[in-house]
Amino acid sequence: MKISRAVDYSLQYHKINSRPNTLANYEFVLKKFKTSYGEQDILSITTEDIIAFLAEVSEGRKQNTKRCRYSALSAFFNLIANSLLPELNNPCQSQAAKNLFKKPKATQWIIFDKDTVDEAIFRTIDSRNRIMLELMARGGMRVSEVLNLKPADIDDQKLFLHDPKSGRELEVVFIPKKISRRLQDYVREKQILPHQRIFPITYAGARKMVVKVGKMVGVNLRPHDLRRHAATYASRSGIPLEIVSKVILRHADLSTTQRYLGKVSDLEAIRWIENLHG
Repeated sequence: MKISRAVDYSLQYHKINSRPNTLANYEFVLKKFKTSYGEQDILSITTEDIIAFLAEVSEGRKQNTKRCRYSALSAFFNLIANSLLPELNNPCQSQAAKNLFKKPKATQWIIFDKDTVDEAIFRTIDSRNRIMLELMARGGMRVSEVLNLKPADIDDQKLFLHDPKSGRELEVVFIPKKISRRLQDYVREKQILPHQRIFPITYAGARKMVVKVGKMVGVNLRPHDLRRHAATYASRSGIPLEIVSKVILRHADLSTTQRYLGKVSDLEAIRWIENLHG
């Protein structure tokens, strides 16, 4: 069986069975693999071919990206072996390939406490910047979601996200009443039309704003730190993990949420013990 036929079969399978984001990942890797090796018999592909291909398509990328592309290619060979060619040995499963494209060590994120985040928000004078910070820190929104927000997406305390990262057609973000009022007042004040972006700045501009705000309070702050804070603060406040995961972060898998939540510091542990028994 030629690689081109195997790739076509695999992509058709994922179009039926996989989510849009998963399909897009497979399409990126397998179409390039088809371009490079399409006329070769799949049984002739070696570990050396796999390593050379992945090194080319992942040059300059982070280890997470390299691992993701390796996993997609390995899953492709497993699918063909399980469905069409039981005699096929997966060339991705050599120890050399596993070592080169191993999963990177998990990063331990810095989780900023409520006092730090509150100070950063309260010291932000510009109304646009403050609302953006609150949507990330209180609503758990990604910076890209904030930047794509339009007045037509606002329904009181609900914000509708179209074409979200999850691949679903629609997601809903819930925000506090006071933030909803400030957001709608801002839209009216700036006379923003229903289908115009409320915050028409670039990702780089938003990131620069967040970094600047962090420096005001003496921390190295990034946009995603605010989303992580929203989840961790909710969890520490006794909100059930399922609500944190499904409502605030909108994750499909609880295990993803658990990786998001920061470790408990000694200071925080002492504070909780004092609250319980002090």
